[in-house]
Amino acid sequence: MTIRVLLADDQALLRATFRILLDSCPDMEVVGEASDGAEALELARAHHPDVVLMDIRMPGTDGLAGTSAICADPGLTATRVLILTTFETEDYVAQALRAGASGFLGKDVTADTLLAGIRTVASGEALLSPGATRTLITRFLTSPAPGTQLAPPERLAELTVREREVMALAAEGRSNGEIAELLTVSPLTVRTHVHRAMTKLNARDRAQLVVIAYQTGLVQAGPAGPG
Repeated sequence: MTIRVLLADDQALLRATFRILLDSCPDMEVVGEASDGAEALELARAHHPDVVLMDIRMPGTDGLAGTSAICADPGLTATRVLILTTFETEDYVAQALRAGASGFLGKDVTADTLLAGIRTVASGEALLSPGATRTLITRFLTSPAPGTQLAPPERLAELTVREREVMALAAEGRSNGEIAELLTVSPLTVRTHVHRAMTKLNARDRAQLVVIAYQTGLVQAGPAGPG
């Protein structure tokens, strides 16, 4: 299956570089290029890409606003946003997740890491770069922005015991393979439990499932580590 990608970055040269890289992959296709968040939303509605590769800092409508608009559009529920930026800070990670991003990478990653990240996000998995540590994410999730409502624990009532167990392990940053090994089941079984939990909780993707896990108290944030 070909992964359809929309590029959103205000630097034309960088977009051209990404296009060359992505178009060289037999499983990827660039379907459009946007120079800001508003144009990204317009092109996403026109092309329905699988993944939007979104810069944060852009003139006009920035990447965070563009991400929020795309993720809130009922016609783009199948589109995932991968944030790619030089500004890999705790606050940006928090804002990107609040906006609905499925992944976050710094622009200093290698070409192979970027391609693997696009494939990961396209498959419905969450992706966080090494700089966006679990400690930073949990710190944000337990201290949301003013006015943000935490998910009530009652949301978990529809989940089975095993679905909660798998969801909690996923929220701790464990992969399907690691969860499968811990629970002595197959990775396919783990993936099935994850998808059932996402369906019952109306979670857009695995990243949103992680958000719900912390906000409902299913998983507790650990002590903050060094920044």
